[in-house]
Formats: sequence, structure tokens, C-alpha cells
Amino acid sequence: MEKESQVQIPRVKLGSQGLEVSRLGFGCGGLSGIYNAPLSHEEGCSVIKEAFSKGITFFDTSDLYGDDHHNEIMVGKALKQLPRDEVQLATKFGIIRFEGFSFGVKGTPEYVRKCCEASLKRLGVDYIDLYYQHRVDTSVPIEDTMGELKKLVEEGKIKYIGLSEPSVDTIRRAHAVHPITALEMEYSLWTREIEEDIIPLCRELGIGIVAYSPLGRGFFGGKATVESLPTESLLAMHPRFTGDNLEKNKLVYARFEDLARKRGRTPPQLALAWLLHQGEDIIPIPVVFYRDNKD
Repeated sequence: MEKESQVQIPRVKLGSQGLEVSRLGFGCGGLSGIYNAPLSHEEGCSVIKEAFSKGITFFDTSDLYGDDHHNEIMVGKALKQLPRDEVQLATKFGIIRFEGFSFGVKGTPEYVRKCCEASLKRLGVDYIDLYYQHRVDTSVPIEDTMGELKKLVEEGKIKYIGLSEPSVDTIRRAHAVHPITALEMEYSLWTREIEEDIIPLCRELGIGIVAYSPLGRGFFGGKATVESLPTESLLAMHPRFTGDNLEKNKLVYARFEDLARKRGRTPPQLALAWLLHQGEDIIPIPVVFYRDNKD
């Protein structure tokens, strides 16, 4: 790997606990069929290595992504071809998939440990840089879940703790048990609810924001212009991409595309530029939808 390629994307601090990541991350879930047919492990590894060659060192996965943990296994294979100490690896636990698109959540201490051990094995690593609770299990006190995560930090199995889509109260309670390094939240030009309460709280507590779906689940990448989506895509059921909403959003996209063109940029570039300008504590993690298009 040529070292000179690693200077294209700067590194910034994510949160106040010491973790440094590339200014732009990479959401690996799309490689395993969240929005489209999954890529093979070989294809996925090639994409990950290409992202790394461009300076992206922060990679995000989950034990949920793909059938039979397809994504973590793929990411683990890619990591074997990259310098581990130059990669910041994030994965998640806590969402259980049932048949079809039915899901549950679980956050008991026993489950936390079981998931972490399994992810370490699938990824083929000794430690996880950033370990998120993918969704909060409201039937389990967050103090219990965080207590087990704290033990995993003390054991060196994870370095930093994150939460995804928690409430303000949950953030404060969790942070009192062990410092939270990052929240993974949906944030883009058309999903901005976190600006009211979550972002101010994170800045008060020194917590970074990892923005998933930074291009509106593909909207700002042009998905609003397609006539149909693959039947296996979750977007085929998303309200913004169906029926009258889709027709209205095509008009919105056309206006945004025109705005980007006037500035000599593509719509994804303009959308990401806006997000990057919201603060250095916000790290977008766009995902790959198809082989030649990105979220």
C-alpha cells in the first residue's frame, strides 16, 4: 500500500476519549445487501481496499449486516490485507433479526459479552476500536449494558464505546457509567432532528457524531430519479421512495442537482460538503449501494 495515498483525507478526533479517525468513514453494510444484492467477499474486499487507498481508515460494520454475519466476515478478510494499526474498526451488537424484516433488540450483559466475543472471532482481530450498542434495549437498564461494555474495555477487547439512536436521557445515564466516545445517528440534509437536542448534548459531553445515511439513504446520490428499486432493497419499502412521495422527491432532487451543477459539483459532493461543514466532530459514513454508485 502506497503511503502517499493516505494523506488525501485528514484525521480528526472522534469524541474526547482519544480516538482518531479519517474525516470521512465508510459504511460497509451496503456491501452485504442492505439496499441491493450483496457483493461477494472478493468484490467487497476490493471496495474496502480501494477506500483505504484513498485515505479512508474508519470502517463501520455490524453483526446484523448480511445473512450469517456476511459483512463482519467480509470486513475481517479485508483487514487481513490492510495494516491493522492504521484502521479504526467499528462494529455493533444489539439487534436480533427474525424471519423476513422482523427485528428485536437485546442488551443484557450476557448478550453483550457473547456478541463481542463472536464479532472478534468473525473479524479475526484482538480488539474492536469502537463498539456500539446498535439499538437500546429499553427492557434492560442502560447501566447494566454499559457495565458490561466497561468490563470489555478494561479487558482490552474494545477500546471505545458507542451508542446508536439513544435518547437524551439514555446518553446521560450511559455516560455516567463510562464515557461514550461516539453516537451513530442518521443525519443528512433531509434528516436533521438531532440538531435540536442530541448534537448540543454531545458537544457538552465531548461525544462525537457518526452520521449514517449521510446522503439520505441514496437520495442525494440520485436514487430519487430511478423508476424502480431492486425488490430485495429495503428502500423499496421506504416512504420517501414510494408512491406520491417519490414523485414529489424527484422534483426536490432535480432542484438540488441543479444547485450542485451551478457550483461545479455532483449532488453527493454537495450533500457531503454541507454535512462536513456542520463541525469536525461529525463524521459521515456513506455506504456503497451498487458497484459504481455510492450513498
